[in-house]
Amino acid sequence: MLKLNCDLGESFSLYRLGQDEAVMPLIDQANIACGFHAGDPSVLRKTLELAVVHQVEIGAHPSYDDKAGFGRRSVAMAADELRDLLWYQIAAVDGVARSLGSRVSYVKPHGALYNDMMRSPPLLQTVMTAVAAYHSQPALMLLSDSHRDSYQQQADQLGLRLYFEAFADRRYQADGSLTPRSQPGAVLTEQQALSQVQLLLTQGQVEASDGSKMSLQADSLCVHGDTPAALAMLQQIRQSLCRD
Repeated sequence: MLKLNCDLGESFSLYRLGQDEAVMPLIDQANIACGFHAGDPSVLRKTLELAVVHQVEIGAHPSYDDKAGFGRRSVAMAADELRDLLWYQIAAVDGVARSLGSRVSYVKPHGALYNDMMRSPPLLQTVMTAVAAYHSQPALMLLSDSHRDSYQQQADQLGLRLYFEAFADRRYQADGSLTPRSQPGAVLTEQQALSQVQLLLTQGQVEASDGSKMSLQADSLCVHGDTPAALAMLQQIRQSLCRD
């Protein structure tokens, strides 16, 4: 059965982003901010407590060190620096989770780091190697596209488990990549997103920006917590998943 995941824990101090308390009961997997694009220690603990209460699988959601840009700006880094950045952030979430009787079971990079690794094979290799070398051996979540078999071969060589995901609320391009947020229509409206999910559930396909359709095999479906009407979308998508 297709799982449902969402980016959570992205509030900071007095600033509130998303509706974590309402969203958590609707999802299977929570991608929890590690503090480098959003979140803070108290938000992290509270978000993890919610995940534990609702028995939601916990994922670390690391990013470039870019809180001012919400992790959506690329940062050039040496491979060992990126590994250290990932380990530091995964350890923060995993440490608090273990104190609450749970653990991080997967890693999903955020924002520019996610997009960069999907465009750059060397960067993806660096991320895969870093996650595989983390002591508790979490899985890595990445975009399901036409290169899925190649990603799986890379991961198998490292002994790394993968989760492949599709996106409910983002527009795809013809090559299977996500339309950059800088372009009009990159984030789908509520009705567009629900139509995309229905096509994925019934036909295993999504419609690209040029009108073409592509097949996608996914383990998990993402709705961004900061997308307008995210809660309403999640409620309807959960109903659809339960029916299927």
